Amino acid sequence: MTRRGVWARLPAALASAACLFFAACAQTPPATASVGLLDVSGRPAEKALLDGLKAYDDAQYDTAERQFRLALALGLASAKDRAEAHKRMAFIHCAAGRLEPCEAEFRAARQADPSFALDRSEAGHPVWGPVYRKVVPN
Repeated sequence: MTRRGVWARLPAALASAACLFFAACAQTPPATASVGLLDVSGRPAEKALLDGLKAYDDAQYDTAERQFRLALALGLASAKDRAEAHKRMAFIHCAAGRLEPCEAEFRAARQADPSFALDRSEAGHPVWGPVYRKVVPN
């Protein structure tokens, strides 16, 4: 190949090399960091929510309510978590016959998370189902 042929192909070769260089240097957006239970369970608000859920599951409703209130006061980061705390407090109030606070907690749950909804079995519960349907009509 003559010198002229080499020089004629040089711009194309440089352009190809530049494309490869810039493609290799291009930064891909960082992957969104997933957040796991261990990441949030050390946060005071989320720990209080977890403690409240455990107390609720163990039928320790006074303790559960205190923990849910603490979790909300400490500032739960997730709207779904805030709605869950309010929902469980609504269940506690309704089960104790305190219908006005039950209704208020369902309203607070909906305010915390506009997509909040009870699942089918929860909405059909004979004690809190009617209160929920009053607050969140279909």
